[in-house]
Amino acid sequence: MEKPLPKRKELRLEDYVQGVRANNRAMLARAITLVESNAAKHLQLAQDVLTAIMPYTGQSIRIGVSGVPGAGKSTFIEALGTMLCERGHRVAVLAIDPTSSLSRGSILGDKTRMERLSKHPGAYIRPSPTGGTLGGVARKTRESLMLCEAAGYDVIIVETVGVGQSEITVRSMVDCFVVLILTGAGDELQGMKKGIMEMVDILLINKADGKNKPLAEQARVELERILHLLPAVTEGWEPKVKTISALEESGITECWQLIQQFHQHMKTTNLLEQRRQEQADSWLRSLIEEQLLAGFYDNERVKSELPELKEKVLNGKLSPTKAALSLHEIYINQP
Repeated sequence: MEKPLPKRKELRLEDYVQGVRANNRAMLARAITLVESNAAKHLQLAQDVLTAIMPYTGQSIRIGVSGVPGAGKSTFIEALGTMLCERGHRVAVLAIDPTSSLSRGSILGDKTRMERLSKHPGAYIRPSPTGGTLGGVARKTRESLMLCEAAGYDVIIVETVGVGQSEITVRSMVDCFVVLILTGAGDELQGMKKGIMEMVDILLINKADGKNKPLAEQARVELERILHLLPAVTEGWEPKVKTISALEESGITECWQLIQQFHQHMKTTNLLEQRRQEQADSWLRSLIEEQLLAGFYDNERVKSELPELKEKVLNGKLSPTKAALSLHEIYINQP
């Protein structure tokens, strides 16, 4: 049994690193909280922790799970995660929740929705608020993923809220992208944007049970035809379509076999290393953009001039382009 952490102890770099490497859940939680913090005083220590644990990262299978609301993502993840834990795997779930506009905290409560999995000693579930970032995906999910890998979790599942641009963001940080859809309502393709279809590696038709089974099979045939016509996101891999029932836990084993086949394909073709390098490059670029944007809005002269220029734009006295160019000129010519 893990010893409780001393209250209000000022943790050092080695405390975080040793705690994470030992899979001390309390320390892992505190490390994730550290990297999620927006406080300037935490930034340097957080980056030092990430640098120290980097040699212990990169060995997991990273899976993104998305789908329209109500598709059964949490039920599927719980069924898959529990099965994997019982087989000796260690599974971490990073569940990206919508953020409460009042408390700024997670409001879906994945530990409640995945109660059985959350109690398994081989699983770790971390609900994270989006913080209002694009597409509902937490800005620090990548760092959290790395910390979980360093703690020894060999399967990392990132669940999206299934809205906005979150799918694109999650696609940029995982190896295998799994999308769940519903069947039985006669509109299986409703809400399935072409962009999502072009990103998917494995498409699961959930709730294929009872009277829905024949409809699910019809949808599978149709979706296979559609995906066959679209360019595959992963070279040499044609996206697979499978019917499952997460509630009855049927098709879960076969789904895991598909994920393993996909991951093996990525490794043997060196696409896994290539994709992760591309993701690291994308990550770097997004962080540069984030820092530049933060620096721009934090600039005292910009903050001073922005209200007046904004007022002119709103009153039709100045074009948005002219206002933006003026602010940029002020920013780059600061003393």
